[in-house]
Amino acid sequence: MQQQRSWALMLIRFAAIFGLIGVVLGSKMTGDLDYSMTPIHAHALLVGWLSVFAWGIFYYVVPTTKMLLMKIQAIAGMIGAIGMTGGMYLYMFHNSGVTMVIFIVGASILLLAFILFIVNTFFVKKNA
Repeated sequence: MQQQRSWALMLIRFAAIFGLIGVVLGSKMTGDLDYSMTPIHAHALLVGWLSVFAWGIFYYVVPTTKMLLMKIQAIAGMIGAIGMTGGMYLYMFHNSGVTMVIFIVGASILLLAFILFIVNTFFVKKNA
């Protein structure tokens, strides 16, 4: 359980960083009266902050039986959040095939993380 909570805290800290990024982007857009980065701001907050934070809280509270699955899901979630929002940022300003690949691969890894999370919710310790 201690190892699981360490991973949960890592997810929560990662989410907090993404939350800060999302809030700073929102503040900058408001100050500049330029809302062109709204999709990146929204995805940083919804994926990087809210989703990753929810996973961290789940893993902190609910003991799972498949630690390897949890670790893979956590890593995929963090990589996917960075890849999708970072790729989205790059694609907005440097529309090229490479940035599109980063965007799509990041989003695909994030989709995998969501699927793995769903699977992992079925492997919880009974009577915990």
